[in-house]
This record gives sequence, C-alpha cells and structure tokens, in this order.
Amino acid sequence: MQKPEYFTVHNAEAFKEQSVAKSYHLRPTYPAETFTILVELMRGESQHVLDVGSGTGNVARHLVELVERVDAVDFSQAMIEQGKQLPNGQHPGLHWLYGRVEDIALDPPYALVTAGASLHWMDWNVVMPRFRELLVPGGYLAVVSVDAQPDPWSSLSDVLRSYRTDSKDYKYNMLEELERHGLFRKVGERRTAPVSLVQSLDDYIESYHSRSGFSRERMGQERADEFDREAKKLLLQSYPTGEIPLQVTGGVVWGYPAPHDA
Repeated sequence: MQKPEYFTVHNAEAFKEQSVAKSYHLRPTYPAETFTILVELMRGESQHVLDVGSGTGNVARHLVELVERVDAVDFSQAMIEQGKQLPNGQHPGLHWLYGRVEDIALDPPYALVTAGASLHWMDWNVVMPRFRELLVPGGYLAVVSVDAQPDPWSSLSDVLRSYRTDSKDYKYNMLEELERHGLFRKVGERRTAPVSLVQSLDDYIESYHSRSGFSRERMGQERADEFDREAKKLLLQSYPTGEIPLQVTGGVVWGYPAPHDA
C-alpha cells in the first residue's frame, strides 16, 4: 500500500537531528487519563508493553509507572538521549532500545503495543504483522494522539507553507487506510476529558521546530529565526499577553494488528 509522499525516509530522518529532539518536550502531551485507558487495554498475564517510535518517551515515561516494564523503541539516538534526561527517563522499568521496530530484536510477549505520533513513518506491511506476533493472544495495538484547542496555527497557514522545508499537502486517515488494506481491525476508541495548559508564545513556536518540516538544521538558523519572528508577530495579534491558553485532550484508538482472524 502507498502512503502519502510526505512520509519518506528523508523526512523521517529529521527526528535524528539534535534541534528536533531538544524542542520535542514543548509539544502538548497526553493527559494522565490517557495512561489509565492504556492500562485497561492490556491483555493476558504479561505486564510488559512495547512502545514503538517512542521519541522522547511521552507515552513510555508515564506508562512505566503503571506497568512492570516498557520497552521503548526509536530509531533516533538523539530522541532517546533527550528522553533519558526527562522525568522518569531513568526509571528501572523503562528499557530504551535504539533501532527500527521493523527489525530490532525484542523480548515478547507484550500485553499491549502503543504508538504515538510515529506509526505513519513505519513500513506498515512489515510492522503490522510483526506486532501481531509480538502480542499476547488477543492483544491490542493502541494508537495514541493528542489534540490542543484552539489551533493558533490555522491563522498562519501562509507562513507555514512559505517556511517549511518539505511539502505536506495531503488528506488521509491512516487507520482507515490500514483497515482498508487489511492491516488493522479497529475495536474501540476513547477520548480523555480536556485539561488546561497555558504555554508561552516562545515555547509554542519553538515546539514547531520539533517537526520534520521545521528542523533548525534543515531550515538554517537565519531562516528559522525569521520564521520565529514572523510567527510571533502574527500570534501576538490574537494573544497580546504572550501566552496561549489551551485545552488538551488525548485520544486512544485500539484494535488488532492484521492479519487477524479473531
């Protein structure tokens, strides 16, 4: 199956860059209720979870407090090293694993496989059957997302298009595509209650440099600084205090990685 052209190896490689890893913690992250939902989805006697494309551990570092072990896999050493410096990054139950989940050696069985903002970068034809093999019988793949409202960037669409270093012009639903191609069977979906977050304009803008199209290494420092100044000037028109009040929710969609006959 074909993914949108945006999800190339070249664009994924941006997450190996130091500036992306350093800015990643500034993205709005999952409310605590998200992890309660994930624990409820675990199957079998195993208390081990596999978190794929873990990045700096936004899922793994919180979930490890509620389970026996989390194996957190990422192909970016920069992301892993940054994650180790964040809260719970050195938790004894958290095992950081550097490599591609498509072929890295793992220690199954897992009661749950989790994926945050990462699954779209992977080779679905390889990883979905592998997840099924790694899971306990009847085990779920849970895809976790985060949403923050309002979306200040909707007023900056022209600025984003003019500064980004890649093209991102697509409309598709990843999980619907996986289901259509027989690689995933959705079982359920839940969304958390909203939690409040107030973020400074500087931090909010900096969080954009944790995205593949706005890596400082790829933009170049001068152009990245220009982007920051222009974005802040426009955002101050709507947020003159220099702070953005956000309502953050987490979403979890779970189902069977395919092929699955159950």
